[in-house]
Amino acid sequence: MPQSDPRPGEKYLHFKNKLYQIIAIAQHAETGEKMVVYQALYGTFQTYVIPWFMFVSQVDRQKYPQVEQKYCFQWVEFKKEEREQTSKPPKRESVKQPAAVPETSERKPVKQEEAITKPPRKELSTEQKMMAFFDADTSEERYDILLDMRGEVTDRMINNMAVVLDVVIEEGPLDIRYEELKACLRTRQRYERNRLK
Repeated sequence: MPQSDPRPGEKYLHFKNKLYQIIAIAQHAETGEKMVVYQALYGTFQTYVIPWFMFVSQVDRQKYPQVEQKYCFQWVEFKKEEREQTSKPPKRESVKQPAAVPETSERKPVKQEEAITKPPRKELSTEQKMMAFFDADTSEERYDILLDMRGEVTDRMINNMAVVLDVVIEEGPLDIRYEELKACLRTRQRYERNRLK
């Protein structure tokens, strides 16, 4: 059962309504203790490590009597359709959800190649778009998401996306790094298309 056997790639909802993804199961170099390495799927996408027994433990009811969730980290199963639509954890009334990023006049005009892509997705927050990028099955999907994020991406986000693609995007001006990541995805798209022929 995933709840008691966390594995890389699985997603878990913390009882404080934050979504995380397992990166690795590790072993403490000194003590040999089993550890869980996991990454936040919101904000700055920070990476953390916690002892395995704490990760799979139940919520302390004396300390947190109002929490409905049984486990500190509850396994979340996303169906493919749900991943493509929102990649968002279940909504709870007690926690504010991130607001969708509004359109701004600062967005750069799209180039001709960008205008031919798929119609825009329903308005998602930046975090939801990042989740969709991580979960995308093809380079074409990732490319479309990256285009949709123009004007929202930060250097840190480019670093995270580059890690997912297993590429290095050199430090430099943000707009140049964005274009390099876009070019990398374009190359992968062509490679995937040629493989299918």
